[in-house]
Amino acid sequence: MSTENEGTAAPTPPAAPPVPPVAAPVDAAPAAHAAPAAPTPAEPVTQQLPPTPAPGAEPTQQLPQTQAAQAPAPAAYPAPAYAENPVPPVTPAYAGAPAPAPQAMGAEGWPPPPPAAPAYGASHGGGGGGWGVPLGTDGAPQPKRKGKGGLIAGVLAAALIAGGVGGGVGYWAADRSTDGSGSTTVSAGITPKDLKRDPTSVAGLAAGALPSVVTIEASAGDGEGGTGTGFVYDQQGHILTNNHVVASAANGGKLSATFSDGKKYEAEVVGRAQGYDVAVIKLKNPPSGLKPLPLGDSDKVAVGDSTIAIGAPFGLSNTVTTGIVSAKNRPVASGDGSGGKNSYMSALQTDASINPGNSGGPLLDGRGAVIGINSAIQSAGNGGFGGGQAGSIGLGFAIPVNQAKNVAESLIKTGKPVYPVISVSVDLAAKTDGAKISESGASANDLVDPAGPAGKAGLKPGDVITEFGGKPIDSGPTLISEIWTYKPGDTVKLTYLRGGKPTTVDITLGSRVGDK
Repeated sequence: MSTENEGTAAPTPPAAPPVPPVAAPVDAAPAAHAAPAAPTPAEPVTQQLPPTPAPGAEPTQQLPQTQAAQAPAPAAYPAPAYAENPVPPVTPAYAGAPAPAPQAMGAEGWPPPPPAAPAYGASHGGGGGGWGVPLGTDGAPQPKRKGKGGLIAGVLAAALIAGGVGGGVGYWAADRSTDGSGSTTVSAGITPKDLKRDPTSVAGLAAGALPSVVTIEASAGDGEGGTGTGFVYDQQGHILTNNHVVASAANGGKLSATFSDGKKYEAEVVGRAQGYDVAVIKLKNPPSGLKPLPLGDSDKVAVGDSTIAIGAPFGLSNTVTTGIVSAKNRPVASGDGSGGKNSYMSALQTDASINPGNSGGPLLDGRGAVIGINSAIQSAGNGGFGGGQAGSIGLGFAIPVNQAKNVAESLIKTGKPVYPVISVSVDLAAKTDGAKISESGASANDLVDPAGPAGKAGLKPGDVITEFGGKPIDSGPTLISEIWTYKPGDTVKLTYLRGGKPTTVDITLGSRVGDK
């Protein structure tokens, strides 16, 4: 830690004022009692801070040891590599520029070079103007020169060497308390032995939910795989997660679930629904006392409600983030965009930070109940800021838990998903304000099944569906995501255009078992 002020050189100390000559009296006293001569100006005495390690060598709290080799005292500050995370680490945008070398000195370096003259005010006695503030001729500290450069440099240094600064200040405080002038610390009074959080606070809710959230590791036979999240669905050991989290292990791969206490269990896939992006796995030897997370009612969620997301972003297990519900009924198609392998949802949108690895984890409300399964994020540009894998920009999407619960019950009972359908082929590439029923590519009976729900209601190829269940439809994916919020057998009002004329009919949804 430097005792200089923020880039301001200390002025040369003022010389002592001259002493006027004094005439000796006639009956001068003996030489032994003569008045002392004027003192010779001396160098000002400054009380130095205890030596601190050079920047970059100060004690810091280390991250857990990873498989990456620990290079001794690097000149730059690399992004940490998480050996347990199969996803390549992402270098944040601000890490693109190399950190200043610890030994750099001069006008552009940090810390600034020492002043030519000793710094005044470096003593840590009371009443001073702070470390390295020059004193005026009257003993008062001079006003500090203002400048943006010093402030910015100070902020950057605080971010890079916070551990060293904290150690230096702690050492200084300990040394100060032994100089006979009393302690410089301020007591907080009687501190309780156990600091308890309100059970309804974020900390309280997170503490209650974390033991029921697992980090899932899935790998295929060739070793490829990834990391995701899931949560305890029942006491029998069923875990609810995303299909894309476990898909690589569905056919002969390996699957495991690790709880927040570090205990790891082998698991197997019970059933998957690719279209819903929901899957259920089961622990092979579940422990006793499993605590399922309570399920909320996603239909009653309101925009602005608080949210808590729990997961393992980039392999960092047991991560908790917070936000709000920023939108409801957001039509989302996640996949390759072709429509053949896409998943569709009428999603809950949240600004809680969600990243790769959060997939399958719970989205909780302000009471700690699950309202959704975190499933997808919107990234900015090509793979997010700074390139590489996408990260959170505050647009996360979760499958509403009411829908996920229906799918999970079907998967647990039969191992297969059941989809509500209207039995039409939708043109996903059509540029219309609505969902257009395809007019080509197959026979008319394949485009609209005459015995299916839409055929019985009178719909034909070329009709454009503009409303479903009272909600506007602006595209094919929106229609699919809305249909899948219902159950087979539900009767829903549907509005379509034919020749520009709207028609509203009642339609009873059919069903389809399994993924195509």
